[in-house]
Amino acid sequence: MPGPETSAVPAGARAAVLTVSTRAAAGRYEDRTGPVLVDALRGWGFEVADPVVVPDGEAVGRELVRCLAEEPDVVLTTGGTGLSPSDRTPEQTAPLLERELPHLAAEIARRGVENGVPTAVLSRGLAGVAGRTLVVNLAGSRGAVADALAVLAPVLGHAVAQLRGGGGHG
Repeated sequence: MPGPETSAVPAGARAAVLTVSTRAAAGRYEDRTGPVLVDALRGWGFEVADPVVVPDGEAVGRELVRCLAEEPDVVLTTGGTGLSPSDRTPEQTAPLLERELPHLAAEIARRGVENGVPTAVLSRGLAGVAGRTLVVNLAGSRGAVADALAVLAPVLGHAVAQLRGGGGHG
């Protein structure tokens, strides 16, 4: 049941979570953000499998293509959005997006800054639509994920409803 700050998620809504971490993919580091996203999405009413963990780089694009072929309502990625030379999640995501939602990505960064993390503005995460799927790149820290979830909670259900052809105003 959605809380007062969570928009209602349409019945049967499906989501996927992709954790981007070369160390976690190699088993040298625990995925600390993917499970948080999965738990939140399930709590909001989404059907979602455990996170898929891939290394930085081209593997991200391959997994996004595979995931989008299953036509989920939402795909959230975590990691690979920073300035490190290996951080390539936005570059792998951009060619798959038909329409970008720059204000959503900006609000996620703004929330991080508001919560005392000035470096949140350095995240290059994208938000947009691929087919009828909302795709949002999140930074790979637990704090960034918490900030993103606070932004997504009141709008995600409405976005899914709109992408399905309903949802009222646009």
